[in-house]
Amino acid sequence: MPTLLTPLVAVKVASIYNRAPLPARMAKAAPDMAAALDKVVEDLRSLGHDLRLSDMFRSYEMQWQAHQDFAAKKKKAYSPPPGGSMHEGGRAIDIDLSSIGVSLKQFWEIAQARGFMPIIDKPEPSRSEAWHFDCRGSHQAVYDYVRKGKAGAAMPPYTQMAASAIASIGVQLDAVHDQNIAYLQSSLIRLGFDPGRIDGVLGARTQGALKDAGIDGDDPAGKLSALLEKKFPLEF
Repeated sequence: MPTLLTPLVAVKVASIYNRAPLPARMAKAAPDMAAALDKVVEDLRSLGHDLRLSDMFRSYEMQWQAHQDFAAKKKKAYSPPPGGSMHEGGRAIDIDLSSIGVSLKQFWEIAQARGFMPIIDKPEPSRSEAWHFDCRGSHQAVYDYVRKGKAGAAMPPYTQMAASAIASIGVQLDAVHDQNIAYLQSSLIRLGFDPGRIDGVLGARTQGALKDAGIDGDDPAGKLSALLEKKFPLEF
């Protein structure tokens, strides 16, 4: 794997577990999401309310278990196999809706102003995943890229976005041929180039995108990371 410039950072936000922070293995986030989450907490506290989390980061093993529990009908909410969740990229939170003290519609406004996006299309608390919010950061570019059909018509935008977020922090990603190449493809898309889908295959299209980005010689991952840090400094 490429050497990452920054790991996930520790986050301390109250949780559903006796109001204590989430367990350390879960209380991690991308740097920009951690900062955005602090702002959401401040916004709610200014209104006299608080935020409690039920979930945040999931390792490969944690996501695998969540999917197994869904498949076995031990949990109702859908959990995709490893490689398909923004939780694995340190870019998703699940909140306790009873803790926010405002309507879900108002919370959407607060969260979206700080860079969080709901995963459902209407603020209806009774709907599954009403509690789930993503902080997509530069990986939104991957979602938009796939929606435009540049990764193939059958490729789900959300799944490719999740793969991008996961590859960017080095969590295991089964659905790609070579995770190092997947990291390059993710980086290239976020920088505005056209490597095709994130599949971990160094094909002609990915090679052309590297050339267009001026990346040649040794350490292409390091060079792309430097460009990403310059373009998206809050993520590093």
